[in-house]
Amino acid sequence: MGRFILTGSQQFGMIEAITQSLAGRVSLLNLWPFSLAELQAANRAPATLDSLLHAGLFPPIHGRQVDSDAWLQSYVATYLERDVRMLTKVQDLAAFQRFLQLCAGRVGQFVNFSSLASDAGISRATAESWLSVLHAGFIVFLARPHFTNISKRLIKAPKIYFTDPGLAAWLIGIRTADHLRTHPLRGSIFENWVMTELAKAAAHAGRAPSIGFLRDKEGHEIDAIIESDNVLHAIEAKSGQTIPSDAFKVLDFWRPKLQPGKTSRSWLIYGGDTPQFREHVTVLPWNGLAPLLNQI
Repeated sequence: MGRFILTGSQQFGMIEAITQSLAGRVSLLNLWPFSLAELQAANRAPATLDSLLHAGLFPPIHGRQVDSDAWLQSYVATYLERDVRMLTKVQDLAAFQRFLQLCAGRVGQFVNFSSLASDAGISRATAESWLSVLHAGFIVFLARPHFTNISKRLIKAPKIYFTDPGLAAWLIGIRTADHLRTHPLRGSIFENWVMTELAKAAAHAGRAPSIGFLRDKEGHEIDAIIESDNVLHAIEAKSGQTIPSDAFKVLDFWRPKLQPGKTSRSWLIYGGDTPQFREHVTVLPWNGLAPLLNQI
């Protein structure tokens, strides 16, 4: 007891090579990229939100302070385009690259395999297979709908996110923080980052990340729903430095409709720097998420 084996990030070959089940004798821990809190504790956190979203949070970028674009380019070439592509037996590299870029351009959106397949020029079955491998390879993760008894019309499809926002940004062609600042997908990349911070908080506490969302047929959508200690946390992400007047509209719509018998708390995370306390909603700046993360 107490002996550790540290492996690389490539888990596919390792798992296939194990000849025994090892049930009850090993634990598998998924190590996420750094959280913002970890970077802040080490005095390595980027000074601006756009710098953080552009660079991402992979350890070498901050631990060794290597150029983020160069590192991400190598990561895509060696892991995604070689190891993952070999596992899926992809023959058409261009189609696989296009598929990766399409997934990155859809962060925070519902998974539509028919649309993905059509845009990538592949079959639906191939799109499902490739996304499954990206999920198993810890490249993407899926947020599932939060099921309650309040409506039978909730949308059932999952939403797609990347485990690192910098990787998603790189795949859609963002090469500088200035480019990201004016990019039309900046809000989606910000939402992606918020979702990873929520998932890391759960993982660091020894729990499997379980982040849902709420959306009805009329489009009333809460970005994230997390249940912790019989409390439902409803979380919205807004990338702007100021808070628009309608920012609380969806939270106000859903608050009385959440599960009876449970306490609910509403949070809004935005791209500004000042915490605020509005009626029924706690507003947190991007660089001060501790009040929320400590409760989930």
